[in-house]
Amino acid sequence: MNKRFLAAGASVAAAAMVLTACTPPGGGDDEKSSEKSSVNIGWNESFRSMNTLTANGNATSNAILTYMMNDNFGYYDGELEVQDGSLGKVEQVSEDPLKVKYTFNDDAKWSDGTPVDAADLALTWAGTSANFNTVEQNNADDGSVKENDAKTVYFDSSTAGSALVKDFPEISDDGKEITLTYSKPYADWQTEFGTGADGVGVPAHIVAKKALGVDDAEKGKQAILKAIKDKDTKKLSKISNTWNTGFDFTSMPKDKDLLVHNGPYKMTKFEEGQYVTLELDDKYTGPVKPKVDTVTVRYNGDPMAMIQAIENGEVDMTQPQATADVLSAAEDLDGVTVDAADGATYEHVDFTFDNKGPFDPEAHGGDKEKAKKVRQAFLKTVPREDIVEKIIKPLNDKAVTRDSYSQVPGSPMYDAITKENGVTAATDVDIDAAKKLLKEAGADAPKVRVMYDNTNSRRQQEFQLIKESAEKAGFKIEDVGDVNWGTRLGDGTYDVSLFGWQSEGTGVTEDDANFRTGAQNNYGGYSNKKMDKILDKLLVSKEEDQEKLLVDMEKQLSEDAFGAPIFQFPELTIYRDKVKNVKSTAVSPTMFWNYWEWETN
Repeated sequence: MNKRFLAAGASVAAAAMVLTACTPPGGGDDEKSSEKSSVNIGWNESFRSMNTLTANGNATSNAILTYMMNDNFGYYDGELEVQDGSLGKVEQVSEDPLKVKYTFNDDAKWSDGTPVDAADLALTWAGTSANFNTVEQNNADDGSVKENDAKTVYFDSSTAGSALVKDFPEISDDGKEITLTYSKPYADWQTEFGTGADGVGVPAHIVAKKALGVDDAEKGKQAILKAIKDKDTKKLSKISNTWNTGFDFTSMPKDKDLLVHNGPYKMTKFEEGQYVTLELDDKYTGPVKPKVDTVTVRYNGDPMAMIQAIENGEVDMTQPQATADVLSAAEDLDGVTVDAADGATYEHVDFTFDNKGPFDPEAHGGDKEKAKKVRQAFLKTVPREDIVEKIIKPLNDKAVTRDSYSQVPGSPMYDAITKENGVTAATDVDIDAAKKLLKEAGADAPKVRVMYDNTNSRRQQEFQLIKESAEKAGFKIEDVGDVNWGTRLGDGTYDVSLFGWQSEGTGVTEDDANFRTGAQNNYGGYSNKKMDKILDKLLVSKEEDQEKLLVDMEKQLSEDAFGAPIFQFPELTIYRDKVKNVKSTAVSPTMFWNYWEWETN
């Protein structure tokens, strides 16, 4: 789970009215009269979970806030270099076997005064490793995670590196040191745990209180560690239930335990679908010293409404959906800076392989080749060049199609990988070739359900271009767009999806979560043993071998007609001149990465 999809959030009619109808306390220009500094930020999707490590919590809309509410062992700066975080230090203490030690600073404390320590990181390892799960998945038909019964352990999280830690870690007597031993070498060990918005995960003592009924914090930590060490199914079942959904909420929770954090900001207000307010926590004991007292994130999916809010002084910073109209409107504003760049997110089209739809072998009597030909035919109709020309080039006249699943255009390995990966050949628009492939597959006018955010103007345009092209080849396209598309990912109710993947880091193991059989971001049910073996090699790869392995990975995706990358998102960071030191970075949490440097005048 090393990618975050950018959810495009609910767009509301009369959006400008929504922004002004419920100005949060301390928001707007009234703040000028206050001695305390504040920043108001516009965002497109609302917060929904404090646990960014679960499938539901794994969204940038959560990460931007948990990043400010929790410290970490490391983070990515504006140049995508990993910098030391505030929780302590990470060091490799053995190469063979690979052992990594985390040492917590003495001042690392949760907001209720409980030390942040090894129990918290041990729980994160258990929760993300899938090593304690008794079932491969436990999801309802709509894709949501079900409650585990007493005999079932299922943590709705998984990362490739965590899974390689098989044995219970070494923990110092005072709990300030924890050493994890990997069963194999792992390329991205430095950033596997404790990085960025994920921090060390949710507080173990709060999980113990909710799941096991242990109120004493220290006893709770020990109960968590014992349950993990003993592989106690009954207790781990309860712990995994709390892990999966216990930290989800969409308005200010009555249970204040859910707001326990270890970073400089605390959540003080949350109006559902409208805004979240964070304030500096005077109980914070760590070294991070933000200059802004109050940060309010205000929600609206309409990018033009955000520009209006910037103009009105209701919002100071935003990164809205970038369109030519949004760029033009922002550039017309006085006292406003517009930074345009390629973002880390890339748009892609994915197929569903396991829903008995047109791309699933089951729909063709189990014939995998016929199903593949239908997928190949559809790819021959996706007008990638047209999409870039009409939708992206008005924002960036140098824009090109993205032809790699793993590399950003212009990155060091991009040219070598795209020369061999077969993406361009698989996606060159050829309606006659598509018709021929459908005929060979015996697929007469297959119905294809396309799921996307139908409140998002860019994706509305994309859908129309794809629909018009695909129908020329004989496909029947059904629009199943949905504002709540993010919660539907993987539920089988669509055959093609359009959305964006945003990188959380720069590691070569990031793609594991997208393409491995059963992996967390593999929403379409894609499975190939050859791919799994390539990914196994990437996990333990040395730098000199990585380019060839990535070529192999991408060749396999093209051979299997997995889907296709389309374009790199253009990113607009728009902010009023009253806010200083605003910079974005090309991974989550984007412009929030240096929040402690923000200043207002």
